[in-house]
Amino acid sequence: MEKTLAPSRWYRLIPIAFITYSLAYLDRANFGFGAASGMAADLHITPSMSSLLGSLFFLGYFFFQVPGAIYAENRSARKLIFWSLILWGGLAMATGIISNVNLLIVIRFMLGVVESAVMPSMLLFLSRWFTKAERSRANTFLILGNPATILWMSVLSGYLVKAVGWRWMFILEGLPAIIWAFFWWRLVADKPSDATWLTETERQDVEEQLLKEQQGIKPVKNYAEAFKSRIVILLSIQYALWSIGVYGFVMWLPSIINAAPNMNIVKTGWLSSVPYVLAIIGMLSASYFSDKSQNRKLFVWPFLLLGAVAFYASYLVGATNFWLSFVLLIIAGGAMYAPYGPFFAIIPEILPKNVAGGAMALINSLGALGSFAGSYVVGYLNGTTGGFGASYIFMAGSLFLSAIITLIAVKTPDKQPALTRTVTA
Repeated sequence: MEKTLAPSRWYRLIPIAFITYSLAYLDRANFGFGAASGMAADLHITPSMSSLLGSLFFLGYFFFQVPGAIYAENRSARKLIFWSLILWGGLAMATGIISNVNLLIVIRFMLGVVESAVMPSMLLFLSRWFTKAERSRANTFLILGNPATILWMSVLSGYLVKAVGWRWMFILEGLPAIIWAFFWWRLVADKPSDATWLTETERQDVEEQLLKEQQGIKPVKNYAEAFKSRIVILLSIQYALWSIGVYGFVMWLPSIINAAPNMNIVKTGWLSSVPYVLAIIGMLSASYFSDKSQNRKLFVWPFLLLGAVAFYASYLVGATNFWLSFVLLIIAGGAMYAPYGPFFAIIPEILPKNVAGGAMALINSLGALGSFAGSYVVGYLNGTTGGFGASYIFMAGSLFLSAIITLIAVKTPDKQPALTRTVTA
C-alpha cells in the first residue's frame, strides 16, 4: 500500500528537491575549477591561501546547521530555502566580481553560512513527505544533486573558463539559483496537509502513514537528550571522517588531474566528471536495495571500506601510471557517494520528528568540520609535498575509520532500538 500512496509526490517534489540541491552544490564546488584555472594568479593567492579559501566554506557551513534546522523544523523549510537560494546565488556571482582576496575570504565563509541549513532542511522536508519504505530513495534523489551536478558542472566549467574566463564562470553559474528561488516558492508546500495539488484522500493517507510510523518511536523530550544519544554522537564522528574523504576528493580532483602531462582545463573538466557517473549508479542501487531490505548498515560501511582501499591502492600506484591511478580514483569517488541515501534514512527512523531535524543537522555540521579538514589538509599536503600520495593516505585512513564506526554504531534492523541509551559527558 505504501508504494501507491499519492504517486504525484514523486514526480512533483523529487525533481524540485534535486534541482535545488544541485544549484547549491554547483555554487560551492565550482571553486575547484576557479582554483585550477587563472584565479590564483589574478588574485595573487598562495597555495596555502588557496587551501584556506577552499575550506572556509565548510567553517561557515558548520556554525549555522543546527539553528537553521531548528527554524525549518519549528517554522518553515520552504521559507528558509527560498531566502537561501537568493543569497547563495548572489554570493556565488560576487565571487566572479571581486578583485581582493580579503573579500573572497568573507564571501567563501558567508556562502557556507547561507547554505548551511539547506541539507538538513531538505532532509527534514522529505521526511515529512515520504514514508520509511521510501525514504532512502527519496534522500538519494535529493543527494544525487551532488554527483550529478559535479558531472555536468565539471564539463561546463571547463568550457566556460576557456571561453569567458573564471570570473564569468562564477557569475553565470550563480544566477540560476536566484531565478530558481521563485519556482521553489511557487511549487512546494511544507507538508502534505498544505498541498492543494493532492486530493483530500491522498493528504490523509500520507499523513496517517507518517503518524503511524512516529507511534513506534520512543519519545525524546528535547534536543539535548537527542544530541547525547550514543548513535547521534557516533554518527557525527563517522560522518566527519567520511566527509574528509569526500570533500578532499571533490575540491582537489580538478587540480590532481590538471597536473598530469599533456592536460588542459577542458580535458580536466571531462575527466573530473567520470567518477560521478559511477557515483550516480552506486547511489541509486544502494538506496533501492536499502529500502527493499530495510537494512541501512549493510549499504553504508562496505562502500566506505572500498573507497579507503581504492585511495590506498592509488597511493601505491603513485604518479608513474596516471591512468591506473585515475581508475582507482573513479572507484573511490563512486564508493564514497553510494551510501548517502541509506545513511540519512537512519535518524528519522530512530528519533521522533520533534528532534530528528536537529539531530541530522548536528551530524551534518560535524560533517562540515570534516569537509573543512579534508579540503584544507588535502590542499596543504598536495602543496607542501609536491605530489598527491600523502593526501591519498589521509583520505584512505579517514574512510577506513568511518567504515569501522558504522559497524559499531548502527544495529541490524531487528535489533535497532528506538533510541539508544545516552552517554555521560
